[in-house]
Amino acid sequence: MKRILIVGFGDVAERLVRTYAGQAAFIGLVRRPERAAELRALGVTPYVGDLDDPATLRRLPRVDGVFHFAPPPNAGQTDPRTTRLLQALGRQRPGALVYISTSGVYGDCGGDWVSETRPVAPVNGRAVRRVDAERQLRAWGRAHGVQVSILRAPGIYAADRLPLERIRRGTPALVAEEDSYTNHIHADDLARLAWAAMFRGRALRVYHAVDAHPLKMGDWFDSCADAFDLPRPPRVPRAEAEQVLSEALLSFLRESRQLSNVRTVRELRLKYRYPTSDALLGEIRQARRTETGRPGQMGLFD
Repeated sequence: MKRILIVGFGDVAERLVRTYAGQAAFIGLVRRPERAAELRALGVTPYVGDLDDPATLRRLPRVDGVFHFAPPPNAGQTDPRTTRLLQALGRQRPGALVYISTSGVYGDCGGDWVSETRPVAPVNGRAVRRVDAERQLRAWGRAHGVQVSILRAPGIYAADRLPLERIRRGTPALVAEEDSYTNHIHADDLARLAWAAMFRGRALRVYHAVDAHPLKMGDWFDSCADAFDLPRPPRVPRAEAEQVLSEALLSFLRESRQLSNVRTVRELRLKYRYPTSDALLGEIRQARRTETGRPGQMGLFD
């Protein structure tokens, strides 16, 4: 059985482990010792280490594959965490390494369709650091003969990862004619794509980890609101949004692109469980109708 190291053990990692339990011997890198019991309960061998502290990585075990899900630091132009991980792997030559990056590396594309061959053009520090991580990983893979696959992921959603608090607050969205395109991937499908890339990905290959249904951002919020019978967010012109929204929200609104997943579907050969976000929202609507239709019962999602 292959030994696979997961670096950055969060929600997507847990979904991956639950989906492929018994198909590999998983080792999870976590910073906090108190998480060790949590990993053991999932059948994962914990390794307590910190990508910000190289001394804690000296005994990193030999593995056959690596899932690198850890984000860069919140500041700077480079990703020293990826640098330290590659140093800790030393002379190891795992068969494959899969990295989850961000679609933000393309910057603003004016709503155009984007393939993996488009040059990167990051416009914020978060994306700049991801580009640095990608370059490090590809150089390392080329030097050591390791199959490195990079998954560029957009907004990750799931039943418990929806923008409901924003909708309940009444945070405005842009009017349709000035709105930006956004892309999505269900967390389960992202985990499954990472697994497929580990065993089917091509060396030094970039894949878009997205579904085939880009949406205007306001339409995404409207769909989520409708699924939970919430008022749709008000729509405002971009000039007004610049005055009332936070800089973090504005950074997303300033970038518009539609990512193609043709290469992903063709090469990774994975059938999406959620080919569009409407597939999940339809499940939620049906569950709410079922639960609220029972006398004396409160809906699961209320």
